[in-house]
Amino acid sequence: MSQQQKALAAPPKTLGQKIKLVLYVIFFIVLYTWCFSGMEVDVTKVRESLPVAGNIISGIFDVEWPFITEDEGVIDNMFMTLAIALLGTTIAATLAIPFGFLAATNMSKKNRWVSSVGKRILNVIRTLPELIVAIIFIVAVGPGPFAGVLAIGFHSIGMIGKLYSEAIENMDEGAIEAMNASGANRIQIMWFAVLPQVLPEFMSYALYKFEINVRAASVLGMVGAGGIGTPLLFALIGHDWARVGAILIGIIVVVMLIDYLSGSIRKRLV
Repeated sequence: MSQQQKALAAPPKTLGQKIKLVLYVIFFIVLYTWCFSGMEVDVTKVRESLPVAGNIISGIFDVEWPFITEDEGVIDNMFMTLAIALLGTTIAATLAIPFGFLAATNMSKKNRWVSSVGKRILNVIRTLPELIVAIIFIVAVGPGPFAGVLAIGFHSIGMIGKLYSEAIENMDEGAIEAMNASGANRIQIMWFAVLPQVLPEFMSYALYKFEINVRAASVLGMVGAGGIGTPLLFALIGHDWARVGAILIGIIVVVMLIDYLSGSIRKRLV
């Protein structure tokens, strides 16, 4: 070993450091032992559940391939799921723009309470679980894809609006100061100094949320909001594991494809 390598090598641990490491290990062993000590394991029930679990796994891998291409099968329902996610994301990405400007602190330097109110609104929207929002819209407009679009659109405003506000706060304000000095009005500043900087990030965030909403739309269908979740719920209730396998394959393939395409586009934008 050269002198430089010896200099870069980590110094040996002292006795105090070794004792501290041993105490940490002992602490976590005791902690996890205490956590699992309260679990009641019924060996009889575990043995009875093993054949059931084996049937479920074998059924899922014994895929019902015809259901993928038939009418109202996997492909049709996945297209509906994608449409729900796309429309919901488009609505949210559009409506989140004014909320993003409202919540950005550098857009209301003289009136800090304005950005504080905007942030509170976005926090309230983002706090509501998607399933609860979906159930509310199902009660309001009835079950189906329209309720799913409204649920995803409303819930996504919170997250997209927050990301928009952060993009606005992190932008270079040099162009704004230059246009202020030249006597430009607020609309001109927004159009020529702010939007050209933040639009690429806005589109990137909208695509990122679209990826998430494809998965969310698959789940919301299980409460009646349309999409692939509805046949998945019926297959689970009926213990039709071969159909469950077909649906899971469709979800996995579509989600992976959307993630790849969206990631490639976002890399070009930002």
